[in-house]
Amino acid sequence: MDINQLIAGRVLTLRNARGLSLAALAERSGVSRSNISLIERGESSATATVLDKLANALGVTLASLFEADDAAPSPLSTRAQQPVWTDPDSGYTRRQLSPGLRSPMQLVEVVFPPRRRVSYDQPSHSADIHQQVWLLEGEIIVTAGEQQWHLQAGDCVAFREGQHIAYENPGPTPARYLVSLVTLPFAL
Repeated sequence: MDINQLIAGRVLTLRNARGLSLAALAERSGVSRSNISLIERGESSATATVLDKLANALGVTLASLFEADDAAPSPLSTRAQQPVWTDPDSGYTRRQLSPGLRSPMQLVEVVFPPRRRVSYDQPSHSADIHQQVWLLEGEIIVTAGEQQWHLQAGDCVAFREGQHIAYENPGPTPARYLVSLVTLPFAL
């Protein structure tokens, strides 16, 4: 399946499941109605920043926008089945590794081009989302809120989402890393 069609179907399904109009989702996310409409029709390759805004407004992780709605849940995700998407702004490529079981844990492989940066301004989520980044190759600078880490191959950092997060590859070669996301309900 074309990755833009996969994203289109997920955004539309999630918006409808939450009973949101295009206008309501636009207001919640800060993404224009026309842009959301193009994304839902699969006619736009949205940037990572735009997809993150939509995911936050829909109350899901960015990674969940790459899950197929119509696939029967399976504990296996073969490489051929794993959706791959490239951010048109930064050029980073993400591969959704996790099977479509709607697990509270998701794994994503990212290849980040040299001398590129992507930034997410995340409001509070409706869930407690923890992220770990394990750098496999290259170097990357990860910023979460007021903290910043310069990772080398083999380093791993853990932090919570719901704050400003940025990734930057300052080096001359691509960086490759694994992102693990765990979604927990907020304790009452």
